[in-house]
Amino acid sequence: MRFVQQRLPNQDSNINRFLRNKISDLETDKRVLVGVFGKTGAGKSSLINAVIGEKNLLPSGSISACTSVMIKVEANMKSPKYEADIEFITKEEWKDELWSLLNFLGDNADQGNDQDEEEDYRDIDEKLSAVYGEEWRSKSAEDLMDNKYFKEIPEFLQSKRKILTCESAKELSAKCVKYTKSDSKDGDGKERKRWYWPLVKCVTVRVPKNRLLQHVTIVDLPGTGDRNKSRDEMWKSVVGSCSIVWIVTEINRAAAEKETWEILKSASSIMGNGGECQQIDFICTKSDNIEDSDDSSAAGVRALILKKNMKAKEEVNKEFKKLNKVKKHFGDDCFKVFTVSSKEFFKKRHLEPDETEIPKLQEFLQNLNDCHSETFNYVSGAYGILSLIQGARHTEVAGKKNEVCTELNENKRRECYEVQKSMNDTEIAFRKYLSKGVENSKKTCQEKLESNLNPKGVSGRGFHRILKCVVRNHGTYKPKNKKQINLNETLASCLTDSIDEEFRKTFPNERKCKPFNGVINKFSLDTKSLIERFTDVKLQLIFLKTEEIKMKTKLNKEIRDRKKKIYNSLTERIEKSMKECYEKAAGFKGEDTLKNMKETIMKHVLSSKDIMFEQAKEEMLSRLRDLMDYILKTLEETMQKSIELSLKTDDYPLPDFEAELEEVQKYYNDLKKRQEEETPQIW
Repeated sequence: MRFVQQRLPNQDSNINRFLRNKISDLETDKRVLVGVFGKTGAGKSSLINAVIGEKNLLPSGSISACTSVMIKVEANMKSPKYEADIEFITKEEWKDELWSLLNFLGDNADQGNDQDEEEDYRDIDEKLSAVYGEEWRSKSAEDLMDNKYFKEIPEFLQSKRKILTCESAKELSAKCVKYTKSDSKDGDGKERKRWYWPLVKCVTVRVPKNRLLQHVTIVDLPGTGDRNKSRDEMWKSVVGSCSIVWIVTEINRAAAEKETWEILKSASSIMGNGGECQQIDFICTKSDNIEDSDDSSAAGVRALILKKNMKAKEEVNKEFKKLNKVKKHFGDDCFKVFTVSSKEFFKKRHLEPDETEIPKLQEFLQNLNDCHSETFNYVSGAYGILSLIQGARHTEVAGKKNEVCTELNENKRRECYEVQKSMNDTEIAFRKYLSKGVENSKKTCQEKLESNLNPKGVSGRGFHRILKCVVRNHGTYKPKNKKQINLNETLASCLTDSIDEEFRKTFPNERKCKPFNGVINKFSLDTKSLIERFTDVKLQLIFLKTEEIKMKTKLNKEIRDRKKKIYNSLTERIEKSMKECYEKAAGFKGEDTLKNMKETIMKHVLSSKDIMFEQAKEEMLSRLRDLMDYILKTLEETMQKSIELSLKTDDYPLPDFEAELEEVQKYYNDLKKRQEEETPQIW
């Protein structure tokens, strides 16, 4: 639309400013996120490489995957080269993490060793040794912040991103290894002096002109959050922004793999009511791995693979049906199972490409691109703007404009009333269910907290260390290879349980459902019937229809973003109420530290329960009301301004865009038809 903007008159007028703003507002670059979870060795990298058709892009095989670094893969539409954009944590964040890690080691130096302690120690040792070699063992946190340790990465010191550019995927993969992987040796077995993955927040890999990634970003996600606050916040934000999630595990243990299912259970609320995930695909990899068969013929091996695939799908679906916690956020229709073989896709030894199911995933990504909502929104907006310009060039319909304006304003008033009525009903329902949650929280908080503060099968010495980490991290901690402990979520669980069903109904992630029982999407100025009666202002009415579509799209985006904050406000408010208690508990030292920490936490909860849970309820309701006020204000003001500028402005000389309007209209009609026939849009 730049050519249109360039041809508009330079004179300052209401209609000119309005048109220029509308052209500037046209948006094309919203990306759909596909999140990929899976434990080390599950075949995530090979899967992503196969799906996007880049065999050597993400390293796989002997190099062990780092659990901290998030890798985004998207198209490079501006250059024919392969690029990696490396974002580091800040110096201050690394200094805080160093202090925390060294303190952890110091606090537990005399505690003796159990299995959990040894695993945590190995984890810290691996992280510090990657950056500093053996030097960290005799240095303070202050010493380890010396710039000499970061000479190879000046971007880290300057809080800048590091950009790597290569001619091939293989070359880029080799350069990225020390920023994304945790192996202590180079590919030829030699010791590598420095690995910088502990300092990396995220790596964005861009593949030149990849059609499957034009509007889609695939994100290789660590299984859970991170000790580093910056990486943990980024993990939660990205997981909550994924429209599609792929859970990846090896086919031989797909239904029984505890770690994989635990990832799904622990992230379900972040993806569901606290996010925007619409579909979960459980992907069983390495389907070509079969035990020795009596029939070694090609046909026999193929038949055995396909039989095993069918059995795996049945077992995984059966396992999903048992996950009541996950199903509070996702129905059965949101869950699909794929059995894939990246190796067979490339080598074609026993299976046809379609039988590896990689093409099904490729087709799915292509559909996401083809139905990319921002493309339609842009064309729709351009169609409306050109219609308005052409309509504004007619000077003989002033009387009819007034009559149309009167009807439009009456339609707007009536529709806004219906929206407000529906939203008020939602607020009443939220208050009712949350009030029940408050009462249940008061009754059960002591019992729930007891089970967290006195876990079965954990020694006092071991739990002293864990609880110390919990209070230092404001109520949350993820032990190595164990479930995350989150006291704030535990205390908020009765509130979230009480509202989950109503929340999902009000803010559904499913494609066919819309927020607030669809009342916003039903909002209409009834321009279709007005066009039939007032043909002289048809172009202005077409513009108003496209503005209506654009406004509802904008509102749905805002609702999608704010609903996450509304849902998470319950746990966040509990954490805020517990902050003083955590800080006090973290300060204890000496022989009775564990006892003092437990008593401090329990005493605080019991003394504040009558206020704390009520405050959390009111926080959610306050954020809900703010959203409702924003929706009504946007509906009324946006449409009022569009009506006035399109039908009440003085006639003004504008260029003729009749040919351009005809061309854009054809494109608009074609896109609209395709959207109605093909896969529904992602939000």
